[in-house]
Amino acid sequence: MELILQLAIILVASKVAGSLSVRLGQPAVLGKLLIGIIVGPTVLGLVTETKTLAEFSQIGVILLMFIAGLETDVDEFKRTGKASTFVGFAGIIVPLLCGFLAGLALNLGTIQSWFLGLLLSATSVSISVQALKEMGKMKTREGTTILGAAVIDDVVVIVALAFLMSLSGGDVNLTTVILKKVLFFAGAIIVGWKVVPWFLKKFSNLKVTETVISSALIVCFAYAYLAEYTGVAAIIGAYIAGVAISLTKFKVEVFEKVETIGYSVFVPVFFTSIGVNANFSGIANHFVLIVVLSILAILTKLIGSSLGAKLAGFSWNSSLGIGSAMVSRGEVALIIASIGLESKLLSADLFAALVVVVLVTTIVTPPMMKLFFKQDTQIKSNVTKAV
Repeated sequence: MELILQLAIILVASKVAGSLSVRLGQPAVLGKLLIGIIVGPTVLGLVTETKTLAEFSQIGVILLMFIAGLETDVDEFKRTGKASTFVGFAGIIVPLLCGFLAGLALNLGTIQSWFLGLLLSATSVSISVQALKEMGKMKTREGTTILGAAVIDDVVVIVALAFLMSLSGGDVNLTTVILKKVLFFAGAIIVGWKVVPWFLKKFSNLKVTETVISSALIVCFAYAYLAEYTGVAAIIGAYIAGVAISLTKFKVEVFEKVETIGYSVFVPVFFTSIGVNANFSGIANHFVLIVVLSILAILTKLIGSSLGAKLAGFSWNSSLGIGSAMVSRGEVALIIASIGLESKLLSADLFAALVVVVLVTTIVTPPMMKLFFKQDTQIKSNVTKAV
């Protein structure tokens, strides 16, 4: 019964906070993130972290990225391939090098410093996806570039992490790691092209209710599981599954019903859980370190990705909007940090500080996107009026 009560609290709190955030001129997702801190153990203690709640949250982020895939314009995705590559790689190189230098300044070893750089290079656009949807930017060139860059970022950072772990003496076979990822993406594309349409058509003919949405969720969860199994983030697998289904005649029906399922329960739990899981114990002892690393994390990703977008031909405001969307490190960085703690590449104190830094990057992303994309829209509007 405790879970039922916590779900009720989360749903009420997230919807009210989201609405209040919009009234204040900010994306709804910002209110949902902050209310998680308030109802969580840090303030009121109405909601606590449990294994079941964590699984609800995982389903929420998977469905969120699945919906993003369903909304993706594949033709636009192809056209933004160059831009996504520039944004993805520039958004890795700048944080990687600056993070490495920061590690040396903190008296970390060479391998540990490179690990810190890799952690700061990670990106999770699950929060950015929601902000893009709220601003109507999901299907634009900017939105598609952000999603493509996120896929590139995830693959490159994970492969680089495997390489670094092999150098540090960890039990990691780099060839196996790369082979798994190649097989996943090759298999995902082939299955999405040939098998998914056939599966949806056959499964939808079963003489039971809601077969189309069930078959779509089967594809989504299978892709997410296989992505996680091969070392690619589950959210990337879910996104690819959404893209595959977007090319079928079932796209509209699946989108409408998955959006209803996701946003009614699971997605609000995901957003609120980020705040609920925040742990601010001992923050005073590492306050200066957290502030410095937070500034470093925000600026390096913003500058790197923005420069990549500018090189790809975007305006400065659009470039900064794209760069701000890549700032959130989310669950990807937390996973990498956990690996670093287990393998002794991060101390317990540095790990605790980095968890707060990840939370900070997640919270600042929506308002930054709102600021830069709003300015870009205003400029385009003024230009149109002048013409």
